[in-house]
Amino acid sequence: MVPRTPRLVVPIDLKKKPWEQKLPLHDRWHPDIPAVAEVRTGEIFRVEMVDWTGGAIGDNNSASDVKYLDLSVVHYLRGLIGIVDMDGVPAMPGDILVVEILNLGPLPGDEWGFTAIFDRENGGGFLTDHFPSAAKAIWYFEGIYASSPQIPARCTFSGFNAPGIVGTAPSKELLDIWNKREQYLEGLNSYKLCEVEGGAPEWEKIAKEAARTIPGRENGGNCDIKNLNRGSKVYLPVFVEGANLSTGDMHFSQGEGEVAFCGAIEMSGFLELKCDIIRGGMKEYLTPMGPTPLHVNPIFEIGPMKPSFSEWLVFEGISVDESGRQHFLDATVAYKRAVLNAIDYLSKLGYSKEQVYLLLSCCPCEGRLASIVDSPNAVATLSIPIVIFDQDIRPKTGKVPVGPKIVKKPDVFKCTYDGSLPITRNPAATT
Repeated sequence: MVPRTPRLVVPIDLKKKPWEQKLPLHDRWHPDIPAVAEVRTGEIFRVEMVDWTGGAIGDNNSASDVKYLDLSVVHYLRGLIGIVDMDGVPAMPGDILVVEILNLGPLPGDEWGFTAIFDRENGGGFLTDHFPSAAKAIWYFEGIYASSPQIPARCTFSGFNAPGIVGTAPSKELLDIWNKREQYLEGLNSYKLCEVEGGAPEWEKIAKEAARTIPGRENGGNCDIKNLNRGSKVYLPVFVEGANLSTGDMHFSQGEGEVAFCGAIEMSGFLELKCDIIRGGMKEYLTPMGPTPLHVNPIFEIGPMKPSFSEWLVFEGISVDESGRQHFLDATVAYKRAVLNAIDYLSKLGYSKEQVYLLLSCCPCEGRLASIVDSPNAVATLSIPIVIFDQDIRPKTGKVPVGPKIVKKPDVFKCTYDGSLPITRNPAATT
């Protein structure tokens, strides 16, 4: 039997703005946002999407679009898609929605992407106290490979395409849990609520209650699992009738942790999916880790396709910060140290620190939690494939050459930092 052609259920026109699309995009989680399409289990369907900024970042020679990006309106997600079984019965709360990724990639005619560092006072990133200025690199795709004129590693590494966001709509009860627990965290208030000017009363109500799509939560969402490629499956809890599936934030390639925040190779793209429903699956397979049955998390099954690298240089970090202060089993501090160690080491070989920071955020490097029990130090590692560089980066006998004459040009596009927040400097690091 000839394979079925995927049905295009959510198209995108890249020549139009997000708010001009035939089917609306959304950038919030709320149970009352209506579905824009419906598919049956077993049906192969296609979803097309713009990059997560809605096309606001351009293929140009400036990082100003990154510096001044309006983060109050992202992500731009596709959906919501209601899922019904072969008899037309929708997925119901308590079920598990199985989402299988059959195919994905960049949209034809738009084979480019970007990696960026946000300004510290507009988004920041994992190392924003070290890298407060906005910066950007552009990548061009040839088949499975990506290269950037701004980052002169060999940069023909193969991309591992993946959606950053796959999630289901929350119930009102779950949304209330999110809003209650997150309102006490410093820095989240400005990223949570939506403003609607002159909207209908029902949309103003949604705007006041809706949750941002920035973090991953019980419904899946922005989990940024970098190996979620062809053949992968996501087992999502269902909280509303129809499940109301959403997806977006397509990546050509991503490093572990997406440390620059806008740190994958961000792109427009498509997904071809197939869904199934496990009736009553939440009770059967998802054990709540919290006070209610809603405190569950999805399960991810990674497909058979994996990057093929045989040689790695591994950098270790422990939970001692740049000031020498000891933290107790703090995995975040340990991973930060591992990334900083890698950046400082590679900058000795002629790369700017911004080039390395962006590269580690989007190349297929591997982060690991090596130890979380040997107090007082957590140990984290960052493994970098050696072959992606245009030189042998391993330590050797003899002195490493230093000086501005070996800095590789061109560098990434940069802006100035005009804010007043303090900048962290490691007194022992390479300048």
